[in-house]
Amino acid sequence: MVLSEICIKRPVFATVLSLMVLLVGLMSLSRLTIREYPNIDEPVVTVDTTYRGASAEIVESQVTKPLEDSLAGIEGVDVLSSISRQERSQITVRFRIERSADSAAADVRDRVSRARRMLPDDVDEPVIAKVEADASPIIWVAFSSDRHSPLEMSDFASRIVKPRLQTLPGAADARVYGERRYSMRVWIDRDRLAAFGLVAQDVEDAIRRQNVELPAGRIEGREREFAVVARTDLVDPQQFGAVVVRPASTPDGYPVRIRDIGRVEVAPANERTSVRFMGKPAISLGLIKQSTANPLELKKGLLEMLPRLEAELPEGMSMTIANDTTVFIERSIASVFSTIWEAVLLVAIVCLFFLRNWRAMLVPLVTIPVSLVGAFALMYAMGFSVNTLTLLALVLAIGLVVDDAIVVLENIYRHVEEGMAPMAAAFRGAKEIGFAVVAMTVTLAAVYAPVAFMTGRTGKLFAEFALTLAGAVIVSGFVALTLSPMMCSKLLRHERSHGWLYLLIERFLVGLGSTYRRVLTRMLELRWLVMLAFGLVAASAVVLLGALKSELAPVEDRGRVVSIFSGPEGATIDYMARYAAQV
Repeated sequence: MVLSEICIKRPVFATVLSLMVLLVGLMSLSRLTIREYPNIDEPVVTVDTTYRGASAEIVESQVTKPLEDSLAGIEGVDVLSSISRQERSQITVRFRIERSADSAAADVRDRVSRARRMLPDDVDEPVIAKVEADASPIIWVAFSSDRHSPLEMSDFASRIVKPRLQTLPGAADARVYGERRYSMRVWIDRDRLAAFGLVAQDVEDAIRRQNVELPAGRIEGREREFAVVARTDLVDPQQFGAVVVRPASTPDGYPVRIRDIGRVEVAPANERTSVRFMGKPAISLGLIKQSTANPLELKKGLLEMLPRLEAELPEGMSMTIANDTTVFIERSIASVFSTIWEAVLLVAIVCLFFLRNWRAMLVPLVTIPVSLVGAFALMYAMGFSVNTLTLLALVLAIGLVVDDAIVVLENIYRHVEEGMAPMAAAFRGAKEIGFAVVAMTVTLAAVYAPVAFMTGRTGKLFAEFALTLAGAVIVSGFVALTLSPMMCSKLLRHERSHGWLYLLIERFLVGLGSTYRRVLTRMLELRWLVMLAFGLVAASAVVLLGALKSELAPVEDRGRVVSIFSGPEGATIDYMARYAAQV
């Protein structure tokens, strides 16, 4: 072929071509997203609605049911589920995998806006959101202390730690769970309230009227001006307790204040969630990565920042990584990379055993890194990620990418052994085998490419696997037509005598060939028996296939137990925490 002849005549050009493939592949590898598995999640849209003060039955009948009836007619809906709790309705719409997430969310917004007039007037506006697979925390950090209250731990996590973690490379957000925010809580004595002829709404209205922040303007002079600050907002329990709920009816009368009908204290704004770590009350902070970020790099940045954060912790407070999901990604990818090195070593040993020449062994061996690294460029162009399946495809590709180079090597080496000069043998051998290498490369790639056109979850799962494998084979064909002939012209030599190891392996191969010839001759004499055995094996394969269990992916034991339980309607957080502590 013309390309092979050019590369044989210009070895520097052939070398530069392969170096360019390596360079582009390495640059693409640094930009590829790292995941445990390919992204095969269906589009999911949630509708959250809050109806304050409503029971679960009212939420279901007046909020959830009208919304469900409106959402049921959207095209492409696979599963529609809902949960109605006290004051809250949550509807989850799961679409088919081929549906676009953006268009699905737009359809949900349109249907919810139509159903809005059927909802109660005082219900909050429904919140519609797309649920992304990467929107869950990948690392959980727990704060615990035997000297500080949950309010103090939550305040430190929210003000000091959270902003710092959000600046980590690849971090999308950091969420505080079990958060206890400072607030002013007013506890009303209902007997006293009734004695004064008041209701809770009167207390709320009084606080709204008297706890305000008003702009007071500024004072301007000839050369200076001053901003006027009006301290009209309330900041401590005593000031809230002095709020007048009902003024005195007569000049010498007694106004009713909040401290007369209840008590005021600083307490958490919301205590409906709780977090425990190692059996003790705690505050957790979940770190969420960006959709295209490398979770291992995010973890590395967190580990580098942890010592600095721990140095700023108040005395008696501890900060611990409670759960790290990147461990499974890191170990699975490390395991696949070790498998790749083992496969390369085995291929090298096999090539050396059959070729019996270390110079000849280098020709197919060089094809492996160029083909595998070059496949990363194709993965980046197609929007793939580095995950367990794409790395598995590269492991399988190791045995395939050397085929083209071995075919070229064997044909050129044959001419060298016949006494032809290495340069002339390279020209002749590459010309004879060039189109056969192209046909073999296209055939191997065509075997795996159709998997990419499968539909549904299975097709999306194995598309990256198939196209990565096909891409590595295509790159190997390019290397076999450019770099391999050039290396053969420079490395191969005609050896008139061979060493003892060569002769020993040669005798073994000759004996193996003779044994196979005798066995094949005997099988041809007993061809009907061979066909009968073949039929029995094929029939048993069909029977055994029906007995095997089928699943999308094998079950993995990650050494983690997740328990989910729900309590009776109206159960408080203390009720649930008591049983959770027993678990």
